[in-house]
Amino acid sequence: MAAISIQQVRPDELIDLAQIGRKTFEQAFGSGNDPLEFAAYLEEAFDPEQLSRELSNPETRFFFAKVDDKIVGYLKTNHGDAQTERIEGQTLEIERIYVDAHAHGSGVGKALFNHAKEEAKACGKDAIWLGVWEENPKAIEFYSRQGFRVFGEHEFRIGNDVQRDILMRLEL
Repeated sequence: MAAISIQQVRPDELIDLAQIGRKTFEQAFGSGNDPLEFAAYLEEAFDPEQLSRELSNPETRFFFAKVDDKIVGYLKTNHGDAQTERIEGQTLEIERIYVDAHAHGSGVGKALFNHAKEEAKACGKDAIWLGVWEENPKAIEFYSRQGFRVFGEHEFRIGNDVQRDILMRLEL
């Protein structure tokens, strides 16, 4: 595979962000959820206006992973009050890190993770944390291999469906 580049998402790339976000979320979770609830969630979470609000928050950052100028994944990080939970310490949240199924196993996920780790270090953070669906053992295993440890749980809603995310933390 060609070199992987990580580039911060620009405001004029919202449609691309919505497309890769929706596509990779569907690939990861589409078959394990109620189709109507899932469709409604996708419409809300990946609506360009919603993404524009998130992108304009100075404590939230989005990054594309590209191979041969093609978007194959993305990363969303949150600092400060943009984090979805209050976590002890100086932390960075990885809210989303998704890779197109065609690029799984190619190092794209690891490149995005390494980018988040470097961002956290550059901002003086002492830990990175994230939530991962309890029914996603591949992701849990990936994060465990990177040094993350389970420290709690929280609810994640897809419409009226309440799911459990395992919270994992990596000390830097």
